Amino acid sequence: MTEPAGPPPTHSGFVALIGATNAGKSTLLNRLVGAKVSIVTHKVQTTRSIIRGIATHGNAQIVFIDTPGIFRPRRRLDRAMVATAWSGARDAERGIRGDAEAILSSLADVAQPKILILNKIDRVKREMLLALTHEANARVAFERTFMISALTGSGCEDLLDYFAEALP
Repeated sequence: MTEPAGPPPTHSGFVALIGATNAGKSTLLNRLVGAKVSIVTHKVQTTRSIIRGIATHGNAQIVFIDTPGIFRPRRRLDRAMVATAWSGARDAERGIRGDAEAILSSLADVAQPKILILNKIDRVKREMLLALTHEANARVAFERTFMISALTGSGCEDLLDYFAEALP
C-alpha cells in the first residue's frame, strides 16, 4: 500500500531587480506583484530607496526588491543611490554600453544566481534583442534569459513560473 502524497513543496526567496535607470524595474515590480507598490514615472531616479513587493504564485512567495537604477554616479546623492541598489542585490537602449556596461562588469563578482531580463521588448527590433542577449550571456553566466514587456505583461507569467520553481 502506498502512502498518500503530501502537499506540494513550497518555495520562497528574495529577487533583487537591478538595472540601469528607466529600465522598467518599478513597472516590472508592480506587474509581478499585481499592485502599484512602486512609483512609475519617466523621470530618472524616481526610486531612491529599496522597495519590496511580495508575489504569491502557486506554492511560492517571492519577495521582489525594487532598487534605484544603477548608473555612473557623479554626485554624493548619486553614489548613495547606486550603493543602495547594489545592497538590494546582496539582499536577495541600444547595445551594451554606458550604465549597462558597468552593470554587466559588476555582475561578474556577484555570487548569487543571476537571471537576465530584457524589458521593453515591444520597443526593440527582434534582431537587436538577439544580439543583446548573445552579448550579455557571453559576458556573464546568467542561469536563464527572459524577454519581457512589463508594460504589456508579455513574458511576465513565464518569469513568475520560473522564480516560483527555482527559489528554495
